[in-house]
Amino acid sequence: MVADAQGKGMIKKTLSSADLAPHLTVVVGTRPGIVMFSPIIADLQERGADFSIVHSGQHYSDNMDTTFFRELHLPQPTYRVADVEKSPTHAGQTAAMMVGIETYLFERRPCLVLVGGDANTNLAAALAAAKLNIPIGHVEAGERSFDRRMPEEQNRIVIDHLSEYLYATDENSVRNLEREGLRGGIVTTGNPIVDASLRNITFAQPVDRLSEITGPSGRYAVMTLHREENADCKPRLRSVLEGASRVAQMIGAPVIFFIHPRTRKRMTEFGMGCWVASLEGVTMLDAVGYMQFIGTLRNAVLCLTDSGGVQQEACIHHVPCVTLRDNTEWQCTIDLGANRLAGCKPASIVAAAGQALIAPTDWPIPFGGQGSSKRIAEHAMFHIARWSG
Repeated sequence: MVADAQGKGMIKKTLSSADLAPHLTVVVGTRPGIVMFSPIIADLQERGADFSIVHSGQHYSDNMDTTFFRELHLPQPTYRVADVEKSPTHAGQTAAMMVGIETYLFERRPCLVLVGGDANTNLAAALAAAKLNIPIGHVEAGERSFDRRMPEEQNRIVIDHLSEYLYATDENSVRNLEREGLRGGIVTTGNPIVDASLRNITFAQPVDRLSEITGPSGRYAVMTLHREENADCKPRLRSVLEGASRVAQMIGAPVIFFIHPRTRKRMTEFGMGCWVASLEGVTMLDAVGYMQFIGTLRNAVLCLTDSGGVQQEACIHHVPCVTLRDNTEWQCTIDLGANRLAGCKPASIVAAAGQALIAPTDWPIPFGGQGSSKRIAEHAMFHIARWSG
């Protein structure tokens, strides 16, 4: 308890177990998080769970946010943090989300908060919940790239150390958690991205202009690029895009580049717009909704990306992937031959693409197979039942 700013009363800063209600709060805020939680939310609805959805405000453009709720038939968020986009730094963004999420959690007082993945959204939610003594469940616990320079790696480690329940994808993620000696209970559930992708692929359709872009051959590659290490460094961004152009020339087919709002903003700031538009073989399109993206991805001959979620989706749909990074948290995709690390140099990107195109694509789907969303929902419901009983 502390005095308020005027010294007129006392403000409660934390909660006790007795203050918490038999209620679950799911926190989302980015495209991968919304997709990951979509089957879990559906399973919670089927079970009649008492739950709410909090949106951190991290992604706010329609095609990276609102469209996903509509396409995936998700209920609108109960609470949405405002003005996060006004904070350009990691600290400012995370702080703004923490304040907003803490406000909601203190008022609603759930007995469990679910977060998923490695975005600043999840770090902010985990910190806010932990400070209030609210138990946390982390979906995708234990994933590691072992590169502490990456903000996402920093977030993963901190969230795992704060969490009561560690929902791990597979044996590799379990080993990582055990190696770090974490206090949370490890539950091997698989990854709900498999459920999300396979449930929706039947209804997915490619982008409208696809035949116009590809011509008679119908062949194309798909590319996404948004990570800070690539988008915020002009030489690296230019190098990656040059590599994509060379890949297009090598395969004799266009690379369809779905541009993340962050990357488009950086290209404008760097004065690269005209240069990118002139790149041979690279067709730039605005980022699209989930259904159009996986509908386009599933028939691509190749995927170029720096996204963890897209690496997973390419693997699930048996599309060979080239990761435009020096490491990946999804080592299983490398081990299966579904993915190759290329870094940012054009020659390395072309070499990795050439290897990917001649390799078999009949790898088994990793990430624990289907049914993970059901396992996570059941475990969360069990926790809530114990709280209410």
